[in-house]
Amino acid sequence: MRTVRRLLYRDIVSAVSFVALAFLSLFFFIDFVGELEDVGRRGYTLPMALLSSLLETPGHLYELLPIAVLIGTIFSMARMAQASEFTILRTGGLGPGRALSLLAVLGAAFAVLTFVVGDFVVPASESYAVRTKAQASGGHDLGATGAWLRERRSTPQGTHQVSLNVQRLAPDGTLEGVRIFEFDEQGRLMERIAAAHARIDANEVWTLQDVQRTTWPAASVADAQARVLVQQMPEMRWESNLGSDVVAAAVLPIDTMSTLELWRYAAHLSNQEQAAQRHAIRFWRKAFYPFACLVMVALALPFAYLHARAGGLSYKVFGGIMLGISFVLLNNVAGHLGLLREWTPWLTAAAPSIFYLLLSLAAFTWLVRYR
Repeated sequence: MRTVRRLLYRDIVSAVSFVALAFLSLFFFIDFVGELEDVGRRGYTLPMALLSSLLETPGHLYELLPIAVLIGTIFSMARMAQASEFTILRTGGLGPGRALSLLAVLGAAFAVLTFVVGDFVVPASESYAVRTKAQASGGHDLGATGAWLRERRSTPQGTHQVSLNVQRLAPDGTLEGVRIFEFDEQGRLMERIAAAHARIDANEVWTLQDVQRTTWPAASVADAQARVLVQQMPEMRWESNLGSDVVAAAVLPIDTMSTLELWRYAAHLSNQEQAAQRHAIRFWRKAFYPFACLVMVALALPFAYLHARAGGLSYKVFGGIMLGISFVLLNNVAGHLGLLREWTPWLTAAAPSIFYLLLSLAAFTWLVRYR
């Protein structure tokens, strides 16, 4: 059985590697052509465009690895079936259960690889890509409205709501265009702080620079004594529960977050009574996505039981490509529908994989029993 395992694994791994390399080369070329449009603007050079395209490669590998596993395994299984190699293995005692368990072990190895790439390599490469583009353009713009954060603060006067807005992220990690709004329990604006720059230390203390602080009188103060206090300060320390990890999750693209960071940020949004459905779905999708490799090898195994007269090798590979595309399409559609319909996040993320797993097991059972 060791010889059979070595034969299957070597053939499948080589096919999957070839498919993954072909896909990555294609996507690298597309990314590089897209980056060429920005060359010459704001100091963006050709080496920077090349580096940026290379840094996008781990993200593409993470997204394409289950599809590459499906196409590569289908190619390997169909080729062995066409050459009657798999028929010889079945005659030698390779039963359906044994074949499924052998491929399940290989699928688990691909799942571990997908998890490592998605949780360690991709966040690091995406963060570095953001910093590279920020250095070229002088900072990372956060859109017309900026990035918004929210927290609740317990004070002797009650629980206050704090809304914080960041307009831009500098290349060195400094936050620019920071505005802080504090409201009392009745929703009345109590304080507004505008700072040109801000940095966060390890103790979650914000150091604000070039600060304008506007304080409105409390509702209990008589109208005759009410005064709006405006202060200009070169620097101010502001204590908050918003640490650098939460702020980074809000201002950086979602692809820079690992599975654990997604879970923490979704929990933070829920605690602050903010919409967390998008990040919750993204967390469960990222948690379940490596298991798609197991589903893909199970989906590819029935192709080994198809007779050569059922179609040529090219037709089977084309069918595998269509299956992979349909899986990606269903996965994305389920995520968007789950966000719109507010479906249960974990069920929304797991539904495509469960559907294709049941489909593969049904096809495998039918082929083994009736073909």
